[in-house]
Amino acid sequence: MAAEAEEYESVLCVKPAVLVYRVPPRTSNRGYRAAEWQLDQPAWSGRLRITAKGSTAFIKLEDKSSGELFAQAPVEQFPGIAVEGVTDSSRYFVLRIEDGNGRRAFIGVGFVDRGDAFDFNVALQDHFKWVRQQSELARQAQDLEQGPKLDLGFKEGQTIKLNIAVRAFPS
Repeated sequence: MAAEAEEYESVLCVKPAVLVYRVPPRTSNRGYRAAEWQLDQPAWSGRLRITAKGSTAFIKLEDKSSGELFAQAPVEQFPGIAVEGVTDSSRYFVLRIEDGNGRRAFIGVGFVDRGDAFDFNVALQDHFKWVRQQSELARQAQDLEQGPKLDLGFKEGQTIKLNIAVRAFPS
């Protein structure tokens, strides 16, 4: 618990314009298609912020002017169920949002600019690459601690001989 209290929240990405859509239920395992979302009628628009606290990333949808939180999607692994790309576009994603009381819903998120969608994707990839590197470093440090210790001390009766050249300095 003490480690969680010391963790800080860092901002990974901010995108000022994002559109949110109602997502129809998935009828098969073929994936979501943005073309089925009524793209000309977004349900909400605002700002998207990706933050990280520890190994979890949070995708926050906020009002552009007040900063009030509209929805939040905790992401514990990427790619995963919390963020899923659609099959017919690189600008749209499906997010699994949570309200903190255990209720979840799936919404569609779209970016006007393809570059913003790319930045969103890369920010999540970079965060989870960092998480994997940190766990690998921790595992390696633990392996070193458990491994044999290197003893460079003198054993009983062991001696060394030092030759120190003494030069006469002019006075």
